[in-house]
Amino acid sequence: MSSWAVYVVAALLLAIGGTLVAFETALGRISSSRIDELFSGERRLRLQGVIDDRVRYVTVLLFVRQALTALAIVLVAQEFARHFGILNWRSTLGASGVMLLGTFIVLGVAPRTLGRQHVDGFSRVGAPVALTLAALLGPVTKLLIMLGNAVTPGKGFREGPFATAAELRELVDVAEASSVIEDDERRMIHSVFELGETIAREVMVPRTEMVFIERNKTLRQAMSLGLRSGYSRIPVVGEDADDVLGVIYLKDITRRVYEHRDAESQERVESLMRPAVFVPDSKRADDLLRDMQAARTHLAIVVDEYGGTAGIVTIEDILEEIVGEIEDEYDTAAPEIEELQHGAFRVSSRLHLDDLAELLSIELDGEEEGVETVAGLLGKRIGRVPIPGSELTLDGWHLVAESVAGRRNRIGSVLVTRIDNDDAAEGGE
Repeated sequence: MSSWAVYVVAALLLAIGGTLVAFETALGRISSSRIDELFSGERRLRLQGVIDDRVRYVTVLLFVRQALTALAIVLVAQEFARHFGILNWRSTLGASGVMLLGTFIVLGVAPRTLGRQHVDGFSRVGAPVALTLAALLGPVTKLLIMLGNAVTPGKGFREGPFATAAELRELVDVAEASSVIEDDERRMIHSVFELGETIAREVMVPRTEMVFIERNKTLRQAMSLGLRSGYSRIPVVGEDADDVLGVIYLKDITRRVYEHRDAESQERVESLMRPAVFVPDSKRADDLLRDMQAARTHLAIVVDEYGGTAGIVTIEDILEEIVGEIEDEYDTAAPEIEELQHGAFRVSSRLHLDDLAELLSIELDGEEEGVETVAGLLGKRIGRVPIPGSELTLDGWHLVAESVAGRRNRIGSVLVTRIDNDDAAEGGE
């Protein structure tokens, strides 16, 4: 065979391989709804059968394409070696350069672009090709996948690693770049993939920010706590936060008090609490969401490996991992420090302690306190999560927790007044 014939054969092999790449791309992008819209009869059934078992047919196309590419490389390498010598650097570099350029253009760029631009046409032609190749080479590809899994450390994939979440994410990025979807939609889809890699510990409200109530408190005290904190479901504890006995619902208290007025002062929280749902902190967020939906529960207690309470998690916490922070019309961006009349201040609960100390001209060491923010200082000094109305006296200053912010109802601002000028400060509030 002459040199030109060899090069023509190699080019044809690459062209066929490029066509298979276009088929792979098109079959990977077409949807069932699109098939129902464009095709009918036997052609629709054939194409739908390929889509239903997409991984199998794409794997076969990939195998054939790699075989054709390898054959083309060998032919060109042999031809260069015949002209320049087997061990000659010119033959090695020449064959490598030619095949690198050819495979990049013919197998990498052009067919993928065409496959994306003409999904319908390439899917129509590619489906019978994929079916034929799968019938002939299906057992071979399965055997090679088994061999690949056998030599791969860890657990392999039964149908091969050719259709992965990474490829789907790339398609989403391409769709956003092509203005098919918006950027926020792309981020949301990526968040869905990442949800399977997120565990309960990463989305929960930590123990230090939990609002809970003791079992022996009255229904009136529980209702007051619910109204002040903004929470409609509150864990009920026994001896401490590690001894969670159940969950009290504000609507259950309201119904009971409405039906029996005396119950608010005579009955205890434990009489109305519902059973608590406990989940390990290592549970995957997507599994947790599915379980909470099936159990029709909105709140679960997260426990650590030692059985202690690590925090609480709600369905909203998990959904925020997908859609982002959920805010309402009351969530506004307030300044960190607002100067009021008569020397009073309204500060953000997230204000750093160093900034608070500088503002009030007092000595306050965040490292010594073990916290960094005003809300953290309030929580440490009063011994529990601050809610509106929580008070603290600090070196001649009176700190009162005011509003809640965000869906988790954390303290948003703190009113700071001088103790010797409280009345005047109230007038300036």
